[in-house]
Amino acid sequence: MSRWFVVAGILSGFTTLKKHLFFLLFILLCASASAQAALPVVELPAIVPDSLWQPLRETIDDSLQKRLEAKLNKNKTWMGLIKKKQMAVGLVDMTDPENPRFARVNGLSMMYAASLPKIAILLAAFVAIEEGRLKETPEVVKDMNIMIRKSSNTAATRMIDRVGGIDSVNAVMMDPRYELYDQSLGGGLWVGKRYAKSGAIHRDPLKSISHGASVTQVCRFYYLMATGRLVNPERSLEMLKIMSDPGIHHKFVHSLEEVAPTATLYRKSGTWQRWHADSVLVWGKQWRRYILVGMVEDPRGGLILEQLVKSVEEVLGH
Repeated sequence: MSRWFVVAGILSGFTTLKKHLFFLLFILLCASASAQAALPVVELPAIVPDSLWQPLRETIDDSLQKRLEAKLNKNKTWMGLIKKKQMAVGLVDMTDPENPRFARVNGLSMMYAASLPKIAILLAAFVAIEEGRLKETPEVVKDMNIMIRKSSNTAATRMIDRVGGIDSVNAVMMDPRYELYDQSLGGGLWVGKRYAKSGAIHRDPLKSISHGASVTQVCRFYYLMATGRLVNPERSLEMLKIMSDPGIHHKFVHSLEEVAPTATLYRKSGTWQRWHADSVLVWGKQWRRYILVGMVEDPRGGLILEQLVKSVEEVLGH
């Protein structure tokens, strides 16, 4: 039966004023329902139930590892950088999210990563929001977006201050729920200084780096986020939204826009002098679903990371 016949039946017993008020309320409810139905449904890239979820460190794939090492070592420049621990690469094949395949070269080597560790500030901010220590105001949301998409140092510094300083950020990295900085596993994500000229420096305990990362821990960050395990699924979705649609089109993004123009990219990079870092979750159709993290200490690092994308896609077998 049409909703309008139902309405007509209800209205038959009302006074004129009640009819007008009821009809107005009905129209508003219909409009609200239509608007909600038109909203896009945002989902996590990879939904993995707890019963099937595996810690990334336990998913190292021997075949993928051998192919990655062989491909990287074919390039003499890359091989030399890898031997000197000036190049590190992490790769996670997410084609089957319940059975990820992980490979890494210099995976536990912590390196200076410039702006890449701003993802640590993003996570610390959402932890603070969830715990009620930080309000998710328009100003906070704007700063989180430009900190990631545009890599704004001033926005990153404001966010560090809002969550309680660099010690608060690193406490989240060392939180047992995430273990994104673990001294027994080479360190990981670390923010030891505000992204400003002023402020004290609290270098990491292992390598004395101010803004550091290891490819293994960055891969883990993306894997946890993609499967809804950073804070909770809702907050992971918010982080993914902020990390989508990169505002800087170089390194990984420059190559991916050529080879995978329809794929969704979730990305954060970093550059300072001879240090170059990039990280991305690529979510396309069929096989093109993977996490890639690369860090290079070399003046040619930006170009190396750009070239790395096509090499990695060959490693994945496509």
